[in-house]
Amino acid sequence: MSQYIVETKQANVSNLKREDLLNAMLYRHACKKFDPTKIIGHEDWSAILEAARLTPTSLGFEPFKLLVIQNKEIRQRMAEFGWGIQAGLEASHFVAILARKKQEIQFDSPYIRHMVDEVKQLPEDIQDLYKGFYKRFTEEDYKTFESERAAFDWTSKQAYIVLGNMLTMAAYEGIDSCPLEGFHQDNMTALLGDELGLFDTKEFGIAVMAAFGYRAEEPRRPKTRRTMDEIVEII
Repeated sequence: MSQYIVETKQANVSNLKREDLLNAMLYRHACKKFDPTKIIGHEDWSAILEAARLTPTSLGFEPFKLLVIQNKEIRQRMAEFGWGIQAGLEASHFVAILARKKQEIQFDSPYIRHMVDEVKQLPEDIQDLYKGFYKRFTEEDYKTFESERAAFDWTSKQAYIVLGNMLTMAAYEGIDSCPLEGFHQDNMTALLGDELGLFDTKEFGIAVMAAFGYRAEEPRRPKTRRTMDEIVEII
């Protein structure tokens, strides 16, 4: 087995109850005020990270990376370029979800070669099929290679699936969270990537951020959503 393969236990879902997950979804809300004195335990946080790791992504290429920012001085500097992330910077854990850029997701790029050869361990004949399918997918079907922006938008979609799973796992554990888009992307990238060197800006961009911790106050009103009839049409 390759050193890059991380085996997971066989799942047993026979004892899971849908009510537990639905109650967690009802509990979850976009927390706007975190209690800075309450810290997420190691096991609970590890479970949230594992939910991210197990997230499905298009073609299984996992074009994301989690930047967990716990340094308080860095968080303070981030506040200047984050008009909508202020409360989240007080939370127990703060994450920037990075998405790979176009050069990183070319089929012959070092990263995709790593995924195909070492993570997936695909035989050469299957790799050839993958390469042909990927070429059609990226150049004709979704046109993700049409521009740098199109490529980043596609990898960012995968990052948002990761975000959703992290939020759900947190809620399941009784941990609060808030997805965050309220920041200036270029300036935040310049700070975290170019100035502080936390990631290579040629390889990654910031797709979205999220804060995790415990609420300092209860939501002001119950959760509101459209009715099922409004969101579902059966044809």
